[in-house]
Amino acid sequence: MHPPSLQIMDISMPSDGPAAASLDASDTTLTPSPRVRRVRFYLTNEFGLVLLIIIFGAAFTFAVPRFLSHFNLFILGRTAAENIVIGFAMMVVVVTGGLDLSVGAIGVCAAMGGGWLMQVAGLPWPLAVIGGLLLGAALGFVNGWAVVRSGLHSFIITLASMSIFFGVMIFITRAQAFRSIPLSFASFAHIRYFGFISPLLLLAVVIMLALVYLYRLTALGREMLAAGARASAAELSGVRVKRVIILCHMLAGLLAGVAGLMLVARNDAAIPSMAGQLGQDWLLPAFLGPVLGGTLLSGGFVSPLGTLLGSFLLTLLTNGLLLLQIGQFWVEAVLGLLLLVAVLLDQARRSFIARRRMI
Repeated sequence: MHPPSLQIMDISMPSDGPAAASLDASDTTLTPSPRVRRVRFYLTNEFGLVLLIIIFGAAFTFAVPRFLSHFNLFILGRTAAENIVIGFAMMVVVVTGGLDLSVGAIGVCAAMGGGWLMQVAGLPWPLAVIGGLLLGAALGFVNGWAVVRSGLHSFIITLASMSIFFGVMIFITRAQAFRSIPLSFASFAHIRYFGFISPLLLLAVVIMLALVYLYRLTALGREMLAAGARASAAELSGVRVKRVIILCHMLAGLLAGVAGLMLVARNDAAIPSMAGQLGQDWLLPAFLGPVLGGTLLSGGFVSPLGTLLGSFLLTLLTNGLLLLQIGQFWVEAVLGLLLLVAVLLDQARRSFIARRRMI
């Protein structure tokens, strides 16, 4: 069950193609009344997130006068872009009912690979970026292949691969940073449009639109949704579920690589610890964005817009709390509590919709 009010995001199930067997062929639901549609809209994750962003933004503006300064808005947007993309990396695996705990490690490996290609191999930065992204996709393929071949849940596979990928990267690079990053590449993260808009944030929005297109308008996207909603039915209808799972992990690795290279541009360097030990600093944002946005952990429904808004909200909260000089440990506690509350509220919302028969 999913919030059906925002039609652009109402993409939980395929409408045609080989994955259509997951639909109930006898679906003859009557068109809801305007009042029911309004209630549905107010109960969507997207509406709630926009409301929370406005409320917390106003509160921080009142409490911290410099919150709306051009510099802080630029930093907020640039940091949010990284959190949004790493949230997308987790989202594209969660849509199949899986998890990828290695997105942080893959992102760091892709970043280090790109840094090595720029500094040691001397490749032009566009080719180095492509190489880093291909490395991320390749590591995602390893995860997906291991999941379908072993039959184990992706939680177990990616928990192991997180340590393996990071450890091999540390061994190969000897934990050395690559700091000779071309200025033409690094400057991309420091450009300010209108004084406060980061191009990294615009890139995150473009990726969101691409994901909306994938899930709503392509057969592959509908197969991914069908595989997550009901794998057995999707298999019977001709969907190659194992292939879909591998592609989802490859896409997750590619997006993690994008986030890693964003961080390289921001730091003007590729540093092994830039996303924490084993890339664990990205784990909480990776989960929070999709969960706040309404993506089902059981699979079958995805909300790129919700993930973008959820990731932006957690970045806004982190930024505002740090400006209030709240300790980092308390910030982590607040974000963890936010994740728990988000899951409980989502369950309550779905129960309310079911009781009122607004599905």
